[in-house]
Amino acid sequence: MKNIYSNIIKFNSKNLIKIINILKKDGIIGLPTETVYGLAGNAYSNIAIKKIFKVKKRLKKNPLIVHYYNLSRAKKDVLLDVKFNKIYKKFSPGPITYIVKKKNNSKIKPLACGNLKTVGIRFPKNKIIRTLLKKLEFPLAMPSANKSSGVSPVKPLDVFEEFNNKIKVVDGGISKIGIESTVLNLVGKICILRPGIITPKQIENVLKTKLKILTNQTILKSPGLLKKHYSPGIPMYLNKKKCPDKYAFITFGKKYPVTRNSFNLSRKSNLNEAAKNLYKFFRSIKKRGYKKIYVSKIPNTGVGIAINDRLKRASK
Repeated sequence: MKNIYSNIIKFNSKNLIKIINILKKDGIIGLPTETVYGLAGNAYSNIAIKKIFKVKKRLKKNPLIVHYYNLSRAKKDVLLDVKFNKIYKKFSPGPITYIVKKKNNSKIKPLACGNLKTVGIRFPKNKIIRTLLKKLEFPLAMPSANKSSGVSPVKPLDVFEEFNNKIKVVDGGISKIGIESTVLNLVGKICILRPGIITPKQIENVLKTKLKILTNQTILKSPGLLKKHYSPGIPMYLNKKKCPDKYAFITFGKKYPVTRNSFNLSRKSNLNEAAKNLYKFFRSIKKRGYKKIYVSKIPNTGVGIAINDRLKRASK
């Protein structure tokens, strides 16, 4: 019998050569990161960037995040300042993206940046993606490996279900964090464009200044700013205390009883655990054939700010 998951490949020395060749030849591939799985291509190649937009059915104005191995490589393409250095030392490599100015002589293709003079850059922590980035002579443009406006993938099978045999996917297990990176704008007024696992309070403690969360932007400097995003394709109703038996009920905390239709993000009321379970539950609910999703109130503090951002956009 043919293995229908033949496009999901293990990360080993033999496949590492294959993966590098795919990327060097302007191909795209699904890769794990600590946040979610990404759809990766050479950020210096128009051919690769166009493939990413085409496969994802992504709006051209919605920029990609460019992933680097280290600071010295990023400095070839972008302008960095003292505030950036403070945050970088504290949180990178890790789940944070920085919106910075692109250099005039940068090799990053304009399409990857939504034709803006700024670009989102990140230094991922996941060992697989770092091994690749270290060996490559170019950074990787890498949005989440799903069709636009849909649910981000947290395991290789999720990516396969999105694209079937169109792309290969490197098996890195289940994503450790489960939601996308925090996006911090460092051009002009410093603010958070997309909340994530690194919270506003943590960044404020480093910068010694209060930060606003400005997730509604007319100019898309960052991914994750579209009104409809992260959607499982089912109507969703937020801040509900109860739910009809025939619909799925996403809950949080031990006060909610275990029922056939309940999906508890964290019985321990742990927001990090809730974030890790969120997209997994979205996909599971869809597969089980539920027609609507009710969601209990999630505390809007710490990582809960990021979870509520995702829920709000998913419910549009």
